[in-house]
Amino acid sequence: MLGASRRSLCAAAAARSRAAAGAASAVSADSVPSRPVSNGASAAPQQQKRMLSVLVAPKVAGASNVASLKLMDGALIGRRYESSAAAVDSTDTPLAEKHEYQAEVNRLMDLIVHSLYSNKEVFLRELVSNASDALDKLRYLSVTDPELLKDGPELDIRIQTDKDNGIITITDSGIGMTKQELVDSLGTIASSGTAKFLKALKESQEAGMDSNLIGQFGVGFYSAFLVSDKVVVSTKSPKSDKQYVWEGEADSSSYTIREENDPGKLIPRGTRLTLYLKRDDKGFAHPERIQKLVKNYSQFVSFPIYTWQEKGFTKEIEVDEDPAEAKKEGDAETKTETKKKTKTVVEKYWDWELTNETQPIWLRNPREVSTEEYNDFYKKTFNEYLEPLASSHFTTEGEVEFRSILFVPATKKEDLTDRKTKNIRLYVKRVFISDDFDGELFPKYLSFVKGVVDSNDLPLNVSREILQESRIVRIMRKRLVRKAFDMILGISCSENRDDYERFWENYGKFLKLGVMEDKENHKRLAPLLRFFSSQSNDELISLDEYVENMKPEQKDIYYIAADSLSSAKNAPFLERLTEEEYEVLLLVDPMDEVAVQNLSSYKDKKFVDISKEDLDLGDKNEEREKEIKQEFSQTCDWIKNCLGDKVARVDISNRLRSSPCVLVAAKFGWSANMERLMRAQTMGDTSSLDFMRSRKVFEINPEHEIIKSLNVACRNNPDDPEALKALDILFETAMISSGFTPDNPAELSGKIYEMMSSAIAGKWSSVTESQAQPDNPTQQHAAAGSSEEPVEAEVVEPEPVESSPQK
Repeated sequence: MLGASRRSLCAAAAARSRAAAGAASAVSADSVPSRPVSNGASAAPQQQKRMLSVLVAPKVAGASNVASLKLMDGALIGRRYESSAAAVDSTDTPLAEKHEYQAEVNRLMDLIVHSLYSNKEVFLRELVSNASDALDKLRYLSVTDPELLKDGPELDIRIQTDKDNGIITITDSGIGMTKQELVDSLGTIASSGTAKFLKALKESQEAGMDSNLIGQFGVGFYSAFLVSDKVVVSTKSPKSDKQYVWEGEADSSSYTIREENDPGKLIPRGTRLTLYLKRDDKGFAHPERIQKLVKNYSQFVSFPIYTWQEKGFTKEIEVDEDPAEAKKEGDAETKTETKKKTKTVVEKYWDWELTNETQPIWLRNPREVSTEEYNDFYKKTFNEYLEPLASSHFTTEGEVEFRSILFVPATKKEDLTDRKTKNIRLYVKRVFISDDFDGELFPKYLSFVKGVVDSNDLPLNVSREILQESRIVRIMRKRLVRKAFDMILGISCSENRDDYERFWENYGKFLKLGVMEDKENHKRLAPLLRFFSSQSNDELISLDEYVENMKPEQKDIYYIAADSLSSAKNAPFLERLTEEEYEVLLLVDPMDEVAVQNLSSYKDKKFVDISKEDLDLGDKNEEREKEIKQEFSQTCDWIKNCLGDKVARVDISNRLRSSPCVLVAAKFGWSANMERLMRAQTMGDTSSLDFMRSRKVFEINPEHEIIKSLNVACRNNPDDPEALKALDILFETAMISSGFTPDNPAELSGKIYEMMSSAIAGKWSSVTESQAQPDNPTQQHAAAGSSEEPVEAEVVEPEPVESSPQK
């Protein structure tokens, strides 16, 4: 058949070719001369143009034969060339064959069961979600067809377990399924009945209803095989008079459907799933575990969920008396009647127990929720015993819609490095999805914030366990972070200052980390930071308070970093600033300096490290500075030559008052505090350490007596060993007072001991000798006599000495 078709196509193409060739020959014979035309003929060019237009036309039109012109010996000669276009179209191009994708059912089921879900316990979440969808469908359809609910049970879900036999039964009173729906929904992998139902709602213009339908992928049912060897589905649809049973096994590629004929297993409406658990998964059949899973994953499903639980009550029962005690009581004669002995026992029974709450607190109007309800929800959801420091309940609408409640815990999170927490519980249509996030919804420095997020628009993977990266997630993250900052700012603005001090003690390091990692939110983070200052009396202040207290002529925010508050307060860098009442931030936490350097400025005020060179404090007296530089220029050069590569240069200081000198860091180098921190790093780079610490400036105070003495020594005897030794000790002492560590502390100690020895040698010993020796010989003799007399009285003549008081 195909060969005949191709032959007919080729014959038609050949006929069209012959017709086109005949037309081209006629044009050539009528219009082209047989001999050359003289150069003086004016009609030749026009004739050539007309022929060219005629001969090119068939090619443009797609004719199978074309004619071409060739200019030979001044004459146009028509030539015909056979085109291969028709041949390619008719014979060389194969016809495309359409194929359908095929799937190996056994392998596909194996992937769904063993590779799609990472946690077995989600099977209950998926099956309960399917039951909830069935109830929702029935509720929607009953609006237009009330007969569907007639003489039927209440809309609920019931879960019963048999731990001895490893059986779980999940029953819902929803819409149920007909035989064809069983084939379409359960017999077809990835066919979602919920998705089809939603599509039908949209087509019927009923999608404006509040839809809580959960399913969308059509594979949730097969999660039952995560824990089951066999699954039996018995279902009854109000649209059908018959009840059908679907049976499938985990390792089988087929299933069976039959009609239910057992009267004891008939249900009025809905679906009953019976799971026959695998040997290793029979632990899921314990009632307590089922109840725990329902509370974790399906606590806020919009329909009541009942679980079959063992209960008990106490009662009094009579007990038989001990024969010995009865005989003893019978011997004693009592007028009163003896009471019968009883004991308290616990009577156990099984009954349905409501496991979930039908109304999640975040769906309520925030104005209708009390603080006590928020606190109770927080403690119950996150297993906390202290009330939160703050909470924020909000709804976001627009491009992305979601509801959320956020909390700031009162308990301190110790480990700053472990930032992967389970503090954010994500719900999609009130079904718990996951609490295992690594920065998708919140940046890591806000990992201490706890809360719930519920949305209908989140993009999830098929297993509904992983939040996929998308524009929606980025928008949601941005809004959550903004609300978290507003909540923390509310704590800082509280009238009770202790609330924010408590928060800062617990989570201040996290905010400093945020300054380092999140440049986009510097404007929100900076007002939340707290530091000590030189005028705060050991109390933390905010940057807003610092700016408010700045002097009118002050242009920058001054700070100094040190290892302790005492070291920072007594640093020589503060002498002039303290004298002129400038406030200085004291950065004593290891993270403070890095955080401030990342901020660089606040409200157009630059952060300036007062321990670095080129400190500008204003009020310069240029004439006085010029005189001092001229007077001490020779001394500065002499000190630089003596210290060599230990310093970059020697300058006259404008920041000292009582100290003789100070060692300041280079403007773009590490401060003494940063150098100390980098030395302590386990994986520190020694090469960068040597480079960054190489530039130091030695500043001297020309008003100090030591510097004045060195100035005289420099002019009179610059090579004096004592002056050189004093300069060496002065430099290393300045290193210590400036926060740096000497290269050889033991050598410095030896120099100080030597100087102390020379300074105090013989000072107190000469005074002692002068006090011990008398001034004249008479006193010496008297002293000698008085010293000998007790010896004679005691040793030589004891008796006269003893009898003298009697006379």
